[in-house]
Amino acid sequence: MRKPSSREASDQLNLTFAALADPTRRAILARLTSGETTVMELAAPHDMSLPAISKHLRVLEHSGLIERARNAQWRPCRLKAAPMKQAVDWLEDYRRHWEASLDRLDDYLQQLQSKEKKHVAKKT
Repeated sequence: MRKPSSREASDQLNLTFAALADPTRRAILARLTSGETTVMELAAPHDMSLPAISKHLRVLEHSGLIERARNAQWRPCRLKAAPMKQAVDWLEDYRRHWEASLDRLDDYLQQLQSKEKKHVAKKT
C-alpha cells in the first residue's frame, strides 16, 4: 500500500473535518461506534427526512468515514476509522506544540515568581 502524498493527505483531512463539522453527522458516527446498523436505524433519532439523512451519509461516505453496503433490502452502514486516525494524528502534532509552549510559559512564570520572592525577601 503506497503512502498518500501530502496533497492527498491534506485533501483527506479537508474532507474529514468538513464531514465532522455537522452535528448530525457526528451523531451518526457516534451511533456507528456501537457497530454496523441500517439507514433507518441511523435516521430514527433525527427529526429529518430520509433524503436528508441520505445526504449526510453520502458526505460521510465520500469522506471515507463510513462504508455502506447492500445486502438485499438491508443497507448496513459501518464506521471506518482510518480517516479519523489521520485527523487525530494531525491534531496530536498541534497538541504537542501547545503543551510545549505552555510548559515554557509555566517555567517562565515560575522564574518570575522566584525573582519576586527574592526581591521581597531583600526588602524585609
